Formats: sequence, structure tokens, C-alpha cells
Amino acid sequence: MFENLTDRLSRTLKNISGRGRLTEDNIKETLREVRMALLEADVALPVVREFVNAVKERAVGQEVTKSLSPGQVFIKIVQSELEKAMGESNEALDLAAQPPAVIMMAGLQGAGKTTSVAKLAKFLRERQKKSVLVVSADVYRPAAIKQLETLAGEVNVEFFPSDVSQKPIDIANAAMAHAKLKFIDVVILDTAGRLHVDEGMMDEIKALHAAVNPVETLFVVDAMTGQDAANTAKAFNEALPLTGVVLTKVDGDARGGAALSIRHITGKPIKFLGVGEKTDALEPFHPDRVASRILGMGDVLSLIEQVERGVDKDKAMKLASKVKSGGGFDLEDFRDQLQQMKNMGGMMGMLEKLPGVGQLPPDALAQVQNGKMTGQMEAIINSMTPAERRNPDIIKGSRKRRIAAGSGTQIQDVNRLLKQFTQMQKMMKKMSSKGGMQKMMRGMKGMMPPGMKFPGR
Repeated sequence: MFENLTDRLSRTLKNISGRGRLTEDNIKETLREVRMALLEADVALPVVREFVNAVKERAVGQEVTKSLSPGQVFIKIVQSELEKAMGESNEALDLAAQPPAVIMMAGLQGAGKTTSVAKLAKFLRERQKKSVLVVSADVYRPAAIKQLETLAGEVNVEFFPSDVSQKPIDIANAAMAHAKLKFIDVVILDTAGRLHVDEGMMDEIKALHAAVNPVETLFVVDAMTGQDAANTAKAFNEALPLTGVVLTKVDGDARGGAALSIRHITGKPIKFLGVGEKTDALEPFHPDRVASRILGMGDVLSLIEQVERGVDKDKAMKLASKVKSGGGFDLEDFRDQLQQMKNMGGMMGMLEKLPGVGQLPPDALAQVQNGKMTGQMEAIINSMTPAERRNPDIIKGSRKRRIAAGSGTQIQDVNRLLKQFTQMQKMMKKMSSKGGMQKMMRGMKGMMPPGMKFPGR
């Protein structure tokens, strides 16, 4: 996410250092580079202009304290202005209404609207403990109704059936009546998309909005369309009283123009980011955390939340007591850890939230990015016998050859896995001893792929 912008800004901000005071002359070149970085990221021109002027106004004449270098002061100002451009703080959904609270989803075709309905339903059910009903009023695309029914089953929320012969307003009213009878907290209404903004579409969605009077009207837009995303959001906002934006396909957006432009152009907050295809790949939008990621400083708070959600606490407790009681850490435990990491979005999903990850070797990052490493490690462990998993010391020459053949890998891959397992085993022992956390952090660098070290170490 935002790789190009992060890379360009990081290189630019390194150049302003070693000065006792920030002046118009010594920040002129840096500001020009910042401006170019934002334009290349497809940020809308009015946003770039306002952003650069605000940074310049705050930076000129700033005294540099003993504890901060001019570069640090400047980065602090840039970070603050990035946050301001994106909305300063997370704006949660306002569901304080007589149940059922209706959330209406609008947007163009192909933006990921139906998938976002399912992701949001899962988010509300799991994290806010709400009962949710999803319904499709897209009578132009029968496949959209079927898709939503399938997704509703996947995320374990109720689906209200609809048909292409019905009118969107009748579908919505019937769904709301059903939700009242069943005491459902939230109804999420999926609406029809079009390939472009047109008058007929706007008239239909306005009538639907007036009929259901939703507490939240969210505009779903593809981040990869850059500042066009902001312009489309503006057109919808002029027709509908939008309450927020869901920015999808952010994981494929290396630029970040949409995230930086939408708030300024529409005046509406980004409430969620779609960060992948899976139904749990939806994150509340925190401008301060995103600004930190853009500047290569990571997003440790989101990483902690991700780990808390993804870790199976019962399994973690069993493993901790097993290790503490001297039961040891075997390859079956190691496989459990790999599977839990996969549930948390994989190693790349976690690594990208660490500070300075952009400075890691490209080949090492590519290896993690394609998810090949974790899948390969799992395949190797699955090719072992239960006895080998419990006692890896017995895995010698002929066994290694059999395991490599069974998992479609090379003997050196098996050796690498066993080495990483040994390092993890040592780390687990350190964790269960006094001062274990510090020892664990030192040990973790051995778990990284070849050529990869902890940023800043």
C-alpha cells in the first residue's frame, strides 16, 4: 500500500538534515520533491497545492530543538498535514438508531461493492457483536444477488432473498420489515452499480435512499482509480447525502492518490479500507496510522490489533503451558504457528506494518509477498510422519530425501525449514524463561527469510 509514495517521500525527506533552522531556501527543493511525489501518486492538484502551502507555512522559521534534527521536525510537520488531509482521526459508523439500523452501499460497477457488504457484515458481527441481515437491491445483475447469498453464508450472517422481477424499494422495505420481526440490529443494503455515473442511476438511488432513510450511506470506490475515485465520490455526494467512503483494492494501490484526495474533494471521511480479497480484509481507516505508513514509520497499533484478532487464544495458552512444563516445541506446534500467521494475512500483511520495511532487500520482500515461503513450509511438515514431527532429530539423509520428494521441494528447502524450526524452538525456550521477551526479539531475526533483517537493526 502506497509503496511508490513512501519510497519517494522517504528519499526526499532524507535530504533535509544537518541544519540548525528550517528556512524558505533550505526547504524549497524538498518541498518541490514532496509536490512531485504527491502528483506522481495521482493526488488531486488542489489537494497537493493546499498540502504544500500548509507544510511550507508551518516549517519556515521553525527552530530545531536539541532532541530533534531539522529532518525530524520537517517529517513531523509533513505527517501532521497528511493526517489533516485524510481526516485526522477514525470516524466510526454511527449505528445509534432504533433497530434495524440501515447501511446503504452505493458505487460504480466493479468497485467491489458486494464483497464490501459481506466484509462489513463480518466486521459488525465479529467485532461489534451485531446481528446482521444483508440484502441485494441490484435487480439488473442476477449474479450479484447470488454472489451476496454465497458470501452471506461464508461470513455467517442472514441473507434476505430478492429477485430481478421486484422493484428495489419493495425489496428494501420487505427486508426491513423482516429485520424488525427478527430483532436484527443492522441491515446492509447492496444497490445496483453502473459503469459510469448517469442520470437514471442517480434518480433510482435517490428514490431508494428516501424510502429507507439509512443511518449510513457509504460510497464504495476502487483506490486504484486514483483521483478519479475522489471525483466519482464527489458526483455521488452531490446526489446523495453520503456519510462516508469505503476505499477498496488498497492492497493493489502503490500510489495512494485516492486516500489523500477523497476527504478534501468530498468533505466525507474514509471509514474503511479494503485490503485484500478475503472476507476479513477490511480495516477501519485511521488517518494517523496511514500517514505513519506512508512515511515508512509502520503501523504497529494495527499490527497489534491484527495479532489479537488472529491468534487462537486457547491454542496459545496450551502451547505456553506445554513449553513451560518442559514439553518442548515440536514441528506440529510450528505448523500451527504458520497457519495462524496465514489467518492474520500472511507474513507480508504483518511485515508491511513494521517501521522501515521498505528498506528491506527487494528479493527478500518478493519472496514473502507471493506467500510461497509459508505454503512451502507447511507442505514440508505435512510430508513428515507424526513421529518425525514430534522428534525432528531423527530426520536424517534418507528421510530428508523422502520428505523433499513428498512435498515437491529440494533437500536444501527441508534443511532451511529445520534450521528455522530450531531457531523458533530456542526462542520459545527463551520466552518461558526470565526476561524472555527481550531474548525473543533477538531470536526473531533468525526467523526472517534469507537477506532479511529487522528494520533499523
